Amino acid sequence: MKVPVSFLKDYVDINIDAKKLGDLLTLSGSKVEEVITSGDEIQNVVTGKILKIEPHPDAEKLVICQIEVGKDEPIQIVTGAKNMKENDIVPVALHGSSLPGGVKIKKGKLRGVPSNGMMCSEEELGLAEEGTVHGLMILDKDTEVGKNIKEVLDLDNAIIDFEITSNRPDCLSIVGMARETAATLNTSYKLPPLDYKTACSDNINDEVKVEVKDPLCKRYMARGVKNIKIQDSPAWMAERLLQAGVRPINNIVDITNFVMLELGQPLHAYDRRTIKANTIVVERASEGEKFTTLDETERVLNSNVLTIRDGNETIGIAGIMGGLNSEVKEDTTEIIFESANFDGTNIRVSSQNLNIRTEASGRFEKDLDPNLAEIAMNRACNLIVQIGAGEIIEGTIDIYENKVKEHSVEVDSNWVNTFLGLKLSKEEMKSYLDRLELKTEISGDKLIVNVPTFRGDINIREDVAEEIVRIYGYNKVKSTDLRVSSIRTGRYKNQIIKNMVVDGLIACGLSEAICYSFVSPKVFDKIQLPKDSSLRNAVEIRNPLGEDYSIMRTTTIPSMMEALARNYSRNNDIVRLFEIGKNYIPSEIKGEIPKEKNMITVGIYGKADYLDLKGIVENIFEVIGINNVSYERETSNVSYHPGKTAVAKVKNNVVATLGEIHPDVTSNYGIDVECYIAEIDLDFIIEKAIIDRRYKVLPKFPAVTRDMALLLDDEILVQQIEDVIKRHGGNIVENYKLFDVYKGKQIPDGKKSVAYSITYRSENKTLTDKDVEKVHKKILSTLEYTLGAKIR
Repeated sequence: MKVPVSFLKDYVDINIDAKKLGDLLTLSGSKVEEVITSGDEIQNVVTGKILKIEPHPDAEKLVICQIEVGKDEPIQIVTGAKNMKENDIVPVALHGSSLPGGVKIKKGKLRGVPSNGMMCSEEELGLAEEGTVHGLMILDKDTEVGKNIKEVLDLDNAIIDFEITSNRPDCLSIVGMARETAATLNTSYKLPPLDYKTACSDNINDEVKVEVKDPLCKRYMARGVKNIKIQDSPAWMAERLLQAGVRPINNIVDITNFVMLELGQPLHAYDRRTIKANTIVVERASEGEKFTTLDETERVLNSNVLTIRDGNETIGIAGIMGGLNSEVKEDTTEIIFESANFDGTNIRVSSQNLNIRTEASGRFEKDLDPNLAEIAMNRACNLIVQIGAGEIIEGTIDIYENKVKEHSVEVDSNWVNTFLGLKLSKEEMKSYLDRLELKTEISGDKLIVNVPTFRGDINIREDVAEEIVRIYGYNKVKSTDLRVSSIRTGRYKNQIIKNMVVDGLIACGLSEAICYSFVSPKVFDKIQLPKDSSLRNAVEIRNPLGEDYSIMRTTTIPSMMEALARNYSRNNDIVRLFEIGKNYIPSEIKGEIPKEKNMITVGIYGKADYLDLKGIVENIFEVIGINNVSYERETSNVSYHPGKTAVAKVKNNVVATLGEIHPDVTSNYGIDVECYIAEIDLDFIIEKAIIDRRYKVLPKFPAVTRDMALLLDDEILVQQIEDVIKRHGGNIVENYKLFDVYKGKQIPDGKKSVAYSITYRSENKTLTDKDVEKVHKKILSTLEYTLGAKIR
């Protein structure tokens, strides 16, 4: 919303410049988009008097002018203008001057004759639209020569462009911003005069009836004006409208626009002659009804559009635009003023559907205060009398059933200080609120804030606190360090860990599967569970969808195998899936609900082996910060291949089972390729996860790398080798990596060659060969003693 500062000064005293005012209003919560000064682009333009005009020697359409521009000697300018004469005073752009649009004026020659500037028209000064004027701007004869043109034409009037949020419709007016300005500057503002006298004994209630047939109209007011004289508005009103970007039309239409700008309440004036049925009806349009609006465009209405009707004929679209059939004309002698309030949501939807965006609809859609309608109506009548545009007749039609009244909000002053981090007294809080017309009473530590109807945005204690701090000054609130803890607890931590796990699995190229927790009892046979397995003791569903969904699962293997089998049957050659779900373990105590165990299940097949699956599991543990995970061969789980399965342990707790599914199980699901599944205890991961990351400085000292190749019995696990390296490497083993496992002609039967690369580094010094050799020999001797390893 653009607010001319000179317009604002009609209602509040302002003794600071526009930029400073904009800064202060921004600090008090009124967001300023920009401060526009109309003359900013005009520089070095002065008034000049034409002393002599001579024809150009080489151009018929050009003349040479000698111009007095002040104390300096006259300058010469060549121009093609024809409307000036000697002794006229015109705007002169001197050498080095600038004009609107980025135009720069410099000395030059026109057809060989020097020209030291340019005489300007209204268009060139940005005061008129392109093509609307012809010739130079001729100033009054008594205008002082050599004076800055911005002072002469009063071009330093600033306009502040505000971004008004949807919850503050009271600020969509000059008076609304005057109220904010007064509160910001700690001064007072004044309302425009609202009093008027009727000059006609006729009564509107005897001439027109109003029926409101739809609750979308919250209030409807009407008054009559007779003996109208349609003419131009007085200069002061036209100037105010132009400053705000509104084109003056005639005195009646201008009054409605002026009041809308001034108070924020849209008004409409109907030609009384067009209300032939003597009844104004507010109701919804008929579906598909056609109606021509004031912009001479035919609109097709629907049944959601609220209309104003003269009996059965539509004369306006409520809150959006009047009809061409009821507009005020040059011969209009009597009007009906409408000041109403409509449902904001309906206005917004109707405006969008009809593709009409008006100043009125933009205000109504933000839910204006219905009590503003009477204030605006009184102001319009005051202006009618003030400028002598007509005579107000007796009476008012006012249909206002559900009246909006003031409400109060009670706030503890101690809470306000705690919430804002301030130390304000109750009296200070009251003074800030009173400046905003939030009349406040103090009762003990309580503030009882009486909220006027135009502040419908204030309903809770946080709203009151915001009003206090914005008038106190956000810039006065001292900055404090953020209190941030890296410790996360409860459900929030659980969700973070789950998200980290999901991100890690997706990063491994897996897609998430969502499976039913209901399964069939037959799945236990398909995964070869022993008859006496405790996993066969499942929770039965009392009212199942069918036998295939009659029990709650106790293991996630059947669900993942079903998902893999479905993909295999659809010829998907490579599948990588994971599921985060639950197993349901019945309680041994009768009547207790089953234990819900959260599980991560990974299932893969196609161009994959056990090591691929183990890498995915290791990645999960790394992501959530669980270290010291050991892997042991698993042979007792009959659902898995006995030679290609392991369990992952953390301090003797089994946290995962991973490996190739038994060939008989894959055959039961109709799959002819190796399938690999990992079952991971998510509850354990959440409990033991370390998600806080600590900074570790980069190493200052160089590393030393030693390789070793060992000959061992085939049944020795690499896990056993790594345990020895970790246990006997001390503080200087930084990393170790398995890079080769070999069985072949050069290796005896029952043996294998295993090669490791070990990185040594100290945090305190540069390691010598002696330091490294001592630890390396200790690792080798321990491997030889405990595992029978021999160096190759």
